[in-house]
Amino acid sequence: MSKSPLTLYLAAPRGFCAGVDRAIKIVEMAIEKWGAPVYVRHEIVHNRFVADGLRAKGAVFVEELDEAPNDRPVIFSAHGVPKAVPVEAQRRNMIHVDATCPLVTKVHNEAARHHENGFQTVMIGHAGHPETLGTMGQLPEGEVLLVETVEDVAQIAPRDPARLAVITQTTLSVDDTADIMAALSVRFPAILIPAHEDICYATTNRQAAVKVIAPKIDALLVIGAPNSSNSKRLVEVGRAAGCAYSQLVQRAGDIDWRALDGIRTVGVTAGASAPEVLVNEVIDAFRARFQVTVELVETAVERIEFKVPRVLRETA
Repeated sequence: MSKSPLTLYLAAPRGFCAGVDRAIKIVEMAIEKWGAPVYVRHEIVHNRFVADGLRAKGAVFVEELDEAPNDRPVIFSAHGVPKAVPVEAQRRNMIHVDATCPLVTKVHNEAARHHENGFQTVMIGHAGHPETLGTMGQLPEGEVLLVETVEDVAQIAPRDPARLAVITQTTLSVDDTADIMAALSVRFPAILIPAHEDICYATTNRQAAVKVIAPKIDALLVIGAPNSSNSKRLVEVGRAAGCAYSQLVQRAGDIDWRALDGIRTVGVTAGASAPEVLVNEVIDAFRARFQVTVELVETAVERIEFKVPRVLRETA
């Protein structure tokens, strides 16, 4: 039986960002330097395929530092950790390596600078997300007010509305964040709004590519983990940009082929913690069922690289 024709629009940029690439290298280099096991506080990045691959090499993932022994190295995930965590690791004389994305560290530094200047900080982010917990944990309790939606802006009660500054989680929807920023500016006219929001280049670029392909397609598949903030935002952006059937899949086995019956165009992208091997797996799955024509839709070229910490580059 002949296969139906299908055009697959492949978004670019997609998949690994510089911060994720660096974090994975840090775990691999730590295992090479100190041997297995190496402990990692929280998933190094939000992707089960990546985490399983690192487990096979000798990484042990834990949620809290007290689950790791004193005599083995511990790595802090790309999402960042509260300030108390490295302090405790130092107290226990643990070898510890910080794999926090440099762009998240930049937000930490912004929060610290606002605090030093006497400002209370409003953080736009998702409650309970590791990056949000890590950023809020840079300052004393009560110094960071969290808002998730425009509606939340009306609920916060700062101690001095004239001394407020904004920071954001790096993996948010660009459009949603702009709406919340606008609401904050209306309620608190003196609030310090950053010249450029803290949403990272990779999140912005991946959302921009989805906005370009969404109006052309019958379905959008975003390859990523269900606990990946930037991946879930890509699904939301796809729907908002005109593709009603926008779905998150971890890999090809999760695709609902019955829902795709009769489609002629599909978009494929991947969150910043999803490896390219899973993208290829999805493309191969479509090729097994359709006569596929792949069109690359490239909206930006990324050349950013982040160095790993010096301790991993030094010879013993």
